[in-house]
Amino acid sequence: MKREFSAGGIVFKKTGKDRKILWLVCQHSQHKGWVFPKGLIGDKKHGESEEETAIREVEEETGVKGKILKKLTKPATYFYTWKGEKRLKTVYYFLMKYLSGDIRKHDMEMTAVEWWDEEKVKKELTYKSDKEAFKQALELFKLN
Repeated sequence: MKREFSAGGIVFKKTGKDRKILWLVCQHSQHKGWVFPKGLIGDKKHGESEEETAIREVEEETGVKGKILKKLTKPATYFYTWKGEKRLKTVYYFLMKYLSGDIRKHDMEMTAVEWWDEEKVKKELTYKSDKEAFKQALELFKLN
């Protein structure tokens, strides 16, 4: 079985006069699931760190630049099958604050990129591993 290591971001922003918190989510163009942006560590740059990968992938997949605040304490892990081969994926997520960017400038890997409130994220995320990561991100967010 092949192992893969990825990194990504759980990005928030504060909007409007009420400073409402919204979270960045995206719909994958292949499996159509609603997920957080992430990608393989070092697939574009040899020796790339988890942090560099997370920042790069968030920007590539969503059009958003984010700043890392904290690393989630427990990585997300799950199995999936690619071209008939079972794989174990480990994803290192980071809580990130929105800096700039336009979600309309996302890449083709994502069908849609949206900002959701906390309740919608909890309800609409597709995968259990992302839901667990979001719980961790919320705990870290409340500490900041």
